[in-house]
Amino acid sequence: MFQCETDTTFRWPYSFLAVIVSVCSFILLSASCTVFAWGQTGHRITANIAERNLSQSAKQAIAGLIPNESLAEMSTYADEMRSNPGYFWQTTASPWHYVTVPEGKAYQSAPAQGDAVTALVLFRRILQDDQAAEVDKRRALRFIIHIVADLHQPLHVGNGRDRGGNKRPVKFMGSGSNLHRVWDSDVIESKKLSFSEWSSWLGPKITVAEAAQWRQTNPLVWIAESQKIRGLIYAELAASKTSSLSWDYIYFSMPIIKKRLQQAGIRISSYLNELYADQ
Repeated sequence: MFQCETDTTFRWPYSFLAVIVSVCSFILLSASCTVFAWGQTGHRITANIAERNLSQSAKQAIAGLIPNESLAEMSTYADEMRSNPGYFWQTTASPWHYVTVPEGKAYQSAPAQGDAVTALVLFRRILQDDQAAEVDKRRALRFIIHIVADLHQPLHVGNGRDRGGNKRPVKFMGSGSNLHRVWDSDVIESKKLSFSEWSSWLGPKITVAEAAQWRQTNPLVWIAESQKIRGLIYAELAASKTSSLSWDYIYFSMPIIKKRLQQAGIRISSYLNELYADQ
């Protein structure tokens, strides 16, 4: 039976502990800024839009594999697990969130360690394999929802020079950040909306014609789109001649981000609808 014992241990002064906690929190936050794509809000927005556009067969297959869990909840798994110290998460799965396409070139093939495209091929194969373990299929589904959205964040199609903007320090609305984080989460969070509010606003604005046009399940199409936008991002930064980003930058980036979130939602659902079409 658990018994309480008298606590006679030395206690650090509160002010010292506060400093330690603040420093550790800053380190953890800074580390996370270079890791997460779209941020949790962005991923949940895309997944929520996707869920509203799933076919009946896809809905049934997903509910049978992972019952009582929304696509929005599944969408952040691949990022949340990146804090796991295991070899799989730190080494094997690390390159699966992005691709690298140098300026002026098109995506050709993945490096030896793989990338987001090879990961999609792998996970699609697992979900279509009747002999695959249920645990592997659940992981595959969560990764697909995540990776499709990742490839719609323009700086997840890196140029090979600055880690997708992570090495481009900037200030956003007066606070320290980097170019990648601005596009992952800073602009989105500046609206102070929940993911459900975002998706309830963005989803209904997708026209029938846009949804039909966007139902591309080829990752190379998404990559080419992001690469084109990436060029605009760097051109805008160069033209502004400042690394201090404010309202003008939000006016530039917000329409692009909204459209990419909408497109990602349609593409996630289209990818899953196609995958589960014969089930």
